[in-house]
Amino acid sequence: MSPSPESQPYESSSSASPPPESPEVRTTAGAVRGTREAGVAVFRGIPFAAPPVGAHRFAAPQPVRSWDGVRPAVAYGPPPPQAGVFGMDALSPQGADDDWLTVNVWSPEPAPDTALPVMVWFHGGAYVIGTSGIPEYHGARLAREGGVVVVTFNYRLGTEGFARIEGAPDNRGLLDQVAALRWVRDNIRAFGGDPDRVTLFGESAGAGSVAAVLAMPSAVGLFRRAIAQSVPGTFFSPELAADIAAACATELGLRPTVADLSTVTPAQLAAAGDAVSAKLGQWTDRWGRIAHRSIPFAPVVDGEVLPVTPWQALAEGAGRGIDLIVGHTREEQRLFTAIGGLLGQVTEDQAAEALRLFAPGPDGVDRYRAAFPSAGPESLYELVHSDWLFRMPSLHLAEAQVAGGGRAHVFELTWPAPGMGGALGACHGLDVPLVFGNLSGTEASALIGENPGPEAEALSAYIRAAWTAFAAHGDPGWPAYDPGRRLVRLLDAQPTTAPYPEDESRLLWQDHVFPALPLIST
Repeated sequence: MSPSPESQPYESSSSASPPPESPEVRTTAGAVRGTREAGVAVFRGIPFAAPPVGAHRFAAPQPVRSWDGVRPAVAYGPPPPQAGVFGMDALSPQGADDDWLTVNVWSPEPAPDTALPVMVWFHGGAYVIGTSGIPEYHGARLAREGGVVVVTFNYRLGTEGFARIEGAPDNRGLLDQVAALRWVRDNIRAFGGDPDRVTLFGESAGAGSVAAVLAMPSAVGLFRRAIAQSVPGTFFSPELAADIAAACATELGLRPTVADLSTVTPAQLAAAGDAVSAKLGQWTDRWGRIAHRSIPFAPVVDGEVLPVTPWQALAEGAGRGIDLIVGHTREEQRLFTAIGGLLGQVTEDQAAEALRLFAPGPDGVDRYRAAFPSAGPESLYELVHSDWLFRMPSLHLAEAQVAGGGRAHVFELTWPAPGMGGALGACHGLDVPLVFGNLSGTEASALIGENPGPEAEALSAYIRAAWTAFAAHGDPGWPAYDPGRRLVRLLDAQPTTAPYPEDESRLLWQDHVFPALPLIST
């Protein structure tokens, strides 16, 4: 049968029978064939939207082109264009396949009548790097031992996904995420999942994306629960986002318009973003704190795709019908201090500058020093960075959820990473391998060590059980947060429930509002 313009051919389903370890599922666009690995059915690289190139570049995600026959679903889709951080741009070289918008599914039992809880992972990476195909996000263990269907996916990053471009919708990366959730709604039953029990979970920029999706009208009804791990407080005003996009376009001698930027390749555009990131110091007068933290892209509070910040949306009741887990690690900043070569090297001047830039309010510097009288320069430096970027935005998201009439469960990961001789503490990103149970053979080894011990295995098993129980019925096993008792779960070798332990920081930030970050007038 010759394909129509709306479809593309794959092998006929009437060809030689596939081996029994090759499960088949029919999606709304066509049939897919996966594999069986580690006791679950795995389907990789299924498109949930058309490739965002050509006429679709800088547009909202477009429908998938259907196919005839059975499409192999055995390899991850290609990563979207990446920033050059940690060499991630090498993952998506120029000329590679442009079918970036794909999902991957791990299912214990891919049958329509199974109706298992569904967990959809939003990867992190500062909105400029990341892909669903890295080993840390392999979902087999979480799916098999937790009795859930795990979904991971790609979304557009950097300039392609988050720059404010004239003639294009804002927040294209967020729109991709909503398109992936619509794919889950329309297809997950065929993979054994229950579309009425969908839980979002994500870390870092993935948690910021989860928070944004909570505030997006277009996502209403697509999920029942959400888990946000280390929510960044960086959301941009339209003016700030437009100024950054203009700087990126100027690197190419272009204007920040669809007409101009469509003339360069995605790789060239990503490189222009890298060039701007490399000299953010010259933009501190206009871009403020994000220039000091090298954060050139983030969701834009544009009034349409994202009407208001997540904190405002939840306080106004947007999450009233959503169950929420939110939390952070104790030493969020420690990983970045190590990456910057500053462990044990932070000076009093660097600590004073960090306090001046990031402490809340006109008297924030004095209040930090008074709240932590015995803290040395490195402790103060790490505290204010941790609080501004991750810890207080996460706590405030829970408090906004409660204020808006919703329910939130709060955690803090306090277990110190044994990797690097224990120098990293409970650092940013440590929760990811613990949540997925992928404790070795991946980048997690740098945090947990080459040979994870029984303590790591036990804590990972506890967290996986709590997350999957929450996905199944909304109860992770500890009390909901309330402004009176402020009980949270401390995730350590022996998890305990206690009042929120970072009370000094909570009090310092209690009157702060996390607004859309402005363009600073000069």
